[in-house]
Amino acid sequence: MRPADPVRRALVYGIAITGEAVAAALHARGVELVVADDAPTDAKRAAAERVGTELIGAPTPSEIAQLVEGCDVVCPAPGVPETHDVVVAAQAAGIPIVTELDLAYEWEQQRDGGPRPMLAVTGTDGKTTTTLLITAMLRAAGLRAVAVGNTELPLVGELDGDAEVFVVECSSFRLNWLRSFRAEASVWLNVAPDHQNWHTSLGAYEAAKAQMWAHLRPADVAVGNATDPAVMRNLADVDAVTRTFGGPTADYRVEGDRLVGPSGTIATTAEMTRALPHDVANALAAAAVVLESGLGDAAAVRRALASFAHPPHRIELVGEAAGVRWFNDSKATTPHAALTAVRGFERIVLLAGGRNKGLDLASLASEHDRVVAAVGLGEAGPEIVAAFEPFVPTRVASSMAEAVQIAAELARPGDVVLLSPACASFDWYPDGGYPARGDDFKRLAAEHLAAAPRTAAPRTAAPKTESSPIQGAPG
Repeated sequence: MRPADPVRRALVYGIAITGEAVAAALHARGVELVVADDAPTDAKRAAAERVGTELIGAPTPSEIAQLVEGCDVVCPAPGVPETHDVVVAAQAAGIPIVTELDLAYEWEQQRDGGPRPMLAVTGTDGKTTTTLLITAMLRAAGLRAVAVGNTELPLVGELDGDAEVFVVECSSFRLNWLRSFRAEASVWLNVAPDHQNWHTSLGAYEAAKAQMWAHLRPADVAVGNATDPAVMRNLADVDAVTRTFGGPTADYRVEGDRLVGPSGTIATTAEMTRALPHDVANALAAAAVVLESGLGDAAAVRRALASFAHPPHRIELVGEAAGVRWFNDSKATTPHAALTAVRGFERIVLLAGGRNKGLDLASLASEHDRVVAAVGLGEAGPEIVAAFEPFVPTRVASSMAEAVQIAAELARPGDVVLLSPACASFDWYPDGGYPARGDDFKRLAAEHLAAAPRTAAPRTAAPKTESSPIQGAPG
């Protein structure tokens, strides 16, 4: 099926935020809909009714195959993995799998007055922050820019708005089935093991990310992380203008305290609202996309960096008492993301754990010299303890309240208490995910900070007891 072929009947599988936006957009364009979901709820049934159909709840594999065969396209929601029965059935029947990004892109190409520019961001970590940074830089340049995609605002739902530029956060889920989507300028931040419960392999995950660059035109710009071998390997295959960021010889790099691009100094780290190592890397990536697209200049980039408000749950300062700073990094749901946070500090009481996504949590201990104590959380708490007990004191907490209490006991002046779990949150927070985990930690930490003394005692080795099971070497 070519992108221009008409769609008369579509199966939308999964009707949460993105699925509902896709269904609504198809319905508005006169497409007959079939809507199904593995976990039907009253809210999902109501969403299906709003687009003129009834929700088919938890269909069997044979029922899914029948649904697929009666449709022109299958539009799976981002949460539907590539091993799902609906994907298998669509591939077996030769029915195209069409993503939200492709639908939106193809409709935008037909817009009266011509399509608006699209910029894109992918990577294992840092996507949201970099997407928001780019959006802030474009707004500082006087443009109506909107952050869409892997956010609360699907791209397809914003086409009828007044945006002048779309900044698209591209998860591997959204990129996996691309047939046409492209961005005039885009950046791939990094790649590390993640979402192995969605993709069939790490190679499939990387290949999905690479789809962001599959349809570029020669004048488009692809920006890659010079320090990431996988990104650079894929950048070498791009048939477009290429730029790099991050390394000492990259096109966009740090020289002393200056962020530098091909045209010279962009800004200084002192001008940034926060300048941890990953903040600087994200700033370089965002600046490269904005400057290479020609949609903003260095002055706009500098203004945005000087006023940017970092999104919550990403190395978010909760407060300080007794010389100890507390940070919420609940969004770090992989070891790669947690290590990014760990490398920003020197003396850390680390709170980590939750539901492991099939990743190597022992890799966290590669930075054990920055950690003075570790507290294991949730299902993976014992894995965290096993990783760190040869190096530092470790404890396992049975709740977030206990984790905060333990951290308060272990932390000393000059330390940082860092919630950076390296795991998903659905063991302790099945409904709210990482935001609920982060909010719970912030509430409990704030309560501790309000009652904390002004000073704390020097660190001493805590004894092992049944009520206080310290494990490992003293800090």
